Amino acid sequence: MELAYDYPLYRPPSESRSLIFQVTLGCSFNKCSFCDMYRTKNYSERPLEEIFSEIELMGKHFPHTRRVFLADGDALNLGTEKLISVITRIRGTFESIERISCYSMPKNLLQKSADELKSLKAAGLDMVYLGIESGNDKILKKVTKGATSNMIIESCKKAKDAGFILSCMIILGLGGKTYSADHARDTAKVISNIAPNYIGALTLYMEPNIEKEFYEKFGETFLPLKDNEVLDELYNLISDINLENDSIFRANHASNVYAIGGTLPNDKKEMLQKIIHLKEHPELFKPKILRRF
Repeated sequence: MELAYDYPLYRPPSESRSLIFQVTLGCSFNKCSFCDMYRTKNYSERPLEEIFSEIELMGKHFPHTRRVFLADGDALNLGTEKLISVITRIRGTFESIERISCYSMPKNLLQKSADELKSLKAAGLDMVYLGIESGNDKILKKVTKGATSNMIIESCKKAKDAGFILSCMIILGLGGKTYSADHARDTAKVISNIAPNYIGALTLYMEPNIEKEFYEKFGETFLPLKDNEVLDELYNLISDINLENDSIFRANHASNVYAIGGTLPNDKKEMLQKIIHLKEHPELFKPKILRRF
């Protein structure tokens, strides 16, 4: 038994075994020049009756579901009461549920009050995935992220204060060669300030249909990083991240040159040594044909 999903459908790699309910369709912002995930959709919010019907159906067929992911691009954009209704229905239907999660943009978190976020956490929303992309304001503007570094920091701290598990993504190579050093340094500052529970590093990959738009909006010549330069940027990023509490760091997305991961700060030295080893052995790089979202 499968749900009648409105494709394309995306979820984080760590939600590969989760049951997915589309509570919204598309992305309420949908202007990031590096992302084409929801370009074919207009943002809309699904009626509660439809969502409840799907929850009931899946409850009969997969009663022992442990994890649920709420799609599409920013389910947290839903009104608080409506989202609480969905979460409560899921919790009441699946007795073995361990985690409910969703994507969020900085604006989604900022537009809700601290009390609203705490109410969502109390209802059973456990984890939020948020794209930092870069900590450099110039790059964020060039890629039309729709947020500044201060907005990102404020929204993430708000999520953590509410008790959510926070998983943040950054994109290696997003500033090209020109801004690589700035991108690594400022992104490390933001991550150090936020201290997410999880940090995921992806590598810039653009589908052909958005390349022209990306280059035009960037506003100047964009020079993509070569594989060894991506590793240099990753090295600089990890070197500059300073955390007191454990954060799980992963650069193992399909888009990456090579899978690298560990727990910061304890595994920093080991990860940096691995990057140095990879630069000395480019034959270990993942074939480019296998790198995409």
